[in-house]
Amino acid sequence: MLLPSRLAERITYADGALCAVLDEALVCHVGVVVDGEPHVLPTMHCRVEDRLYLHASTASRMGLAARSAPMRVCVTVSILDGLVLARSAFHHSLNYRSVVIHADAALVRDDEEKARVLAAFVERAGAGRSDQCRGPNARELAATAVLAVPLTGDGVDTAVKARTGPPVDDEADLALPHWAGVVPVQLVAAAPRPDGDGPVPSGLAPTLAHLDRPAPRDAS
Repeated sequence: MLLPSRLAERITYADGALCAVLDEALVCHVGVVVDGEPHVLPTMHCRVEDRLYLHASTASRMGLAARSAPMRVCVTVSILDGLVLARSAFHHSLNYRSVVIHADAALVRDDEEKARVLAAFVERAGAGRSDQCRGPNARELAATAVLAVPLTGDGVDTAVKARTGPPVDDEADLALPHWAGVVPVQLVAAAPRPDGDGPVPSGLAPTLAHLDRPAPRDAS
C-alpha cells in the first residue's frame, strides 16, 4: 500500500468514510497513462456496494484503452467544505474530504450489469429518475462504456484524506489583529428549470439534499 508521507494525521482508511465521500461527490477525476502519456479525465461515477463505476464514451481514451484488458487507474474525488483563513499566510488552508483509489478498471461486458449500473447513474440525478425517462437504446448502449473499479481486494489501494475545523495558528500569532476563521462552502441545487410543460418530479438531486447543513466544527 502506498502510504502518504505528508500530513499523515489527515489520512483514514475507514470504509465508511470512503463510501460517504464517493456517494456525496458528483464528479471524479481519473488518471490514466495511454501510449506513454498521462491523462486526467473528469467523469461521472457511482458506487454500487464494493465497486466504483466510471462512465465514458467507447471512443474515449479510457474506453478504448480498456477494451483489451483491465487498465491501471488513479481515481480521485474531492469535496470542498470551507476556506480556512488564518492570521498568517502560511497557515491558510481548506476544509475538505478527498478519496484516492489505485486499482485496475475493467470494462463491464455483461449487458445486465451494464444496464443496472447505467440506471444507478441516472438515479444520482433524482430518486426514481430511471423510471421517469426513456432507457438507452442499442445505439446508445454501444456508444457508452462502463468501467468497474474494485474498492477492496488485491492490487487495490484506497485512502481518505480530510481536514476540518478552524485555522491552526502559531501561538505567537494569536494576538495579531488579523481576522481568522472558516468560510463554509457548500454545493447546493438551485430550483429546477423545466424544459416544457408538466409538474416537476419530487426527489430531484437527492445527493445534494443533505448538504444544507452546518459546517463541521471539530478541529484537526
